[in-house]
Amino acid sequence: MSRRFDIHYVLDFIPKLLAYLNITLLIVGSSIALGLLIGLLVALPRLYRIPVLQRVSQVYVSFFRGTPILIQLFLVYYGLPEILGWLHIDVSRVAVLYFVILTYALNSGAFISEMIRAAVEAVDKGQVEAAQSIGMSGYQTFRRIILPQALGISVPLFGNLVIGNLKDTSLAFTLGVMEMTGRSQTLGTATQHFIETYIALSLIYFVISVLLERLFIWLERYLNRYAGQEQTGYQRRLQRRWQARLIPLNSRGGKQG
Repeated sequence: MSRRFDIHYVLDFIPKLLAYLNITLLIVGSSIALGLLIGLLVALPRLYRIPVLQRVSQVYVSFFRGTPILIQLFLVYYGLPEILGWLHIDVSRVAVLYFVILTYALNSGAFISEMIRAAVEAVDKGQVEAAQSIGMSGYQTFRRIILPQALGISVPLFGNLVIGNLKDTSLAFTLGVMEMTGRSQTLGTATQHFIETYIALSLIYFVISVLLERLFIWLERYLNRYAGQEQTGYQRRLQRRWQARLIPLNSRGGKQG
């Protein structure tokens, strides 16, 4: 049984939980950085219609978008050492944190690949043809026409992904990683003030999420500062359409396809 609610414990728990914020941010930052690389590599076969690799990419994206991240954590942590063991590679001494980061990177990579593909395909093809008609090379067309607009389109999607990744890190404690949620479990058990612990934890997640949301809104406006009103409205319609298709997030089960 929990003890009687005491607001003072909320204020006392916040700094204790913040001491583990660096672990949470390390998981988010590392997994997103690796996910960007993975997402780019996975998106290219589908953008360029490469035969075999395109199918492999589709299977990869479907799996990581269609299964809960909690199951993916268990599969990577328990399954990867078994697979590597067949190749006589011993990873038994690798810290569990690396398995967690790898799992979140693979999960994020699937969503980022779709984000990249959607953003590139959302750019008006007429602009690409116009650029090529005046003699721009493929690289110049991509750098001057496609990339600036694709970045503006993808920022809201990327922001949702980062915030969703931040919240999903709360599942890392199931493998023993002592991040903020793991620390909240130990504090609640030690003091029997579970409600206060979770209130303090939710406040921290909420504040960080709001700050990230404000940051990405500013970044979107900055990238679209030269875009005309008509084009911006067109991009926003595409953003809403792809956002509904690509990144349905829930609060506990990870990202579902």
